[in-house]
Amino acid sequence: MKLYGSTTSPYVRRIRLFFADKDIEFINMDIFAGPGRELLRAKNPALKVPMLEDGELIIYDSRVVFRYLSEKFTLTPLSWPEENRLTLIDAANDTFVQLMMLKRSDIANQPDKLFFKLNNERIETLLTTLNAEVAAGHFSQWDYPAICLFCLIDWVTFRALTRFESYPALLAFWQQQQTQVDIAKTDPRV
Repeated sequence: MKLYGSTTSPYVRRIRLFFADKDIEFINMDIFAGPGRELLRAKNPALKVPMLEDGELIIYDSRVVFRYLSEKFTLTPLSWPEENRLTLIDAANDTFVQLMMLKRSDIANQPDKLFFKLNNERIETLLTTLNAEVAAGHFSQWDYPAICLFCLIDWVTFRALTRFESYPALLAFWQQQQTQVDIAKTDPRV
């Protein structure tokens, strides 16, 4: 099996961390240009990472990659509350990715414009909710949802997209997880 992606992608990192003990070859690629972009275009019409190749089968999205690998390795399925928490994490991640792409395109965050108004509200609501979920103890185990949350916070911090001082439970969670296995190995900063 081959996992294609970028070392800076939080979606790729979550799969790499959770399945670190499995025999999955990681193919690091530049997804924005050159041969990496061409490979992505040739193998994945969604033009997203991660993508997983297992023989002739190619899986296109992190949620589906997780589900496929969980079934392949006969892991316990996520509960519905865990699935909902992943939806919140993914919504925050997707929104931050959009905001980062606009920033990289030299389009400033304009809070009075509808796109930014809605997405800024979405980020605030999602982070407030996730902060409450952490405070309630829902991310106390180092499992897939916790790994996804860590990858979100770490990536947002790495990209300097927001600060977490207004979300003390999220900040404490992120700081506490720094010593987990393979965190340093998968750090997008190196």
